[in-house]
Amino acid sequence: MMNKGRPLRKTSGNRLTAMMQVRNENGRYLEQVLEELSGFVDDIVIVDDASTDGTARLCESFAKVTKLVTLGESRFNREWELRRTLWELAVSTEPDWLLSVDADEFYEEEAKQEMRRLIDQDVYDWVAFRLYDFWGGTTHYREDEHWNIHTKHTRTLVRYLPQYYYFTPQMDHHVPRLPLSYAVLPGFLTELRVKHYGWALPPEALREKYDRYMELDPEGKWGSLEQYASILDENPRLVEWQERRGLGRPE
Repeated sequence: MMNKGRPLRKTSGNRLTAMMQVRNENGRYLEQVLEELSGFVDDIVIVDDASTDGTARLCESFAKVTKLVTLGESRFNREWELRRTLWELAVSTEPDWLLSVDADEFYEEEAKQEMRRLIDQDVYDWVAFRLYDFWGGTTHYREDEHWNIHTKHTRTLVRYLPQYYYFTPQMDHHVPRLPLSYAVLPGFLTELRVKHYGWALPPEALREKYDRYMELDPEGKWGSLEQYASILDENPRLVEWQERRGLGRPE
């Protein structure tokens, strides 16, 4: 039920809640991600997909993590259920805005500085960013026919509208991180950027990810077999990352 005294959209005092699903992230980037998020969000909500490596304890060590649910059985092979569980947990906190973050994503400094400006307005109900897939390390991102998500926009920041209809497709893998029904609401395409370190791995770890994709989706039902194969490219096209300032503000 919506609080009748609460305005549907407000231009000040909005609370920002980060939402994240994790699994066996201890010793990777999760601790650094949580440290950075704690500096610019109000709350962090996490669903732990049956981790076995102390991930839940790491999450609990951060004061901004106000909701944590650890599943007894992994739903990794039913990703839409994970997305739905995380969404329901996040909206149970009655948030103003939700920021969907992976355990290996970092918002550039300019994006963090602009975050309050982006949410304290009553014109847009979502914001999309440029997401860059870093490859082999944290200095270069990949850019070729199979790895070019940064040439488009990825919706990661949304206003929560309590009585709106939210829809997530029932897909086992590559499920959209936020409900698709946001697409018909007014949004803003910012040029602010997100660094995705999920592929910033040595060759042997990339091989493991390739094997996992092929085991989970051998026929390419949920993704592209050509893209899966490109994970093993020995000489991918890499571009050096350059920090920049002064972009992304809505007019």
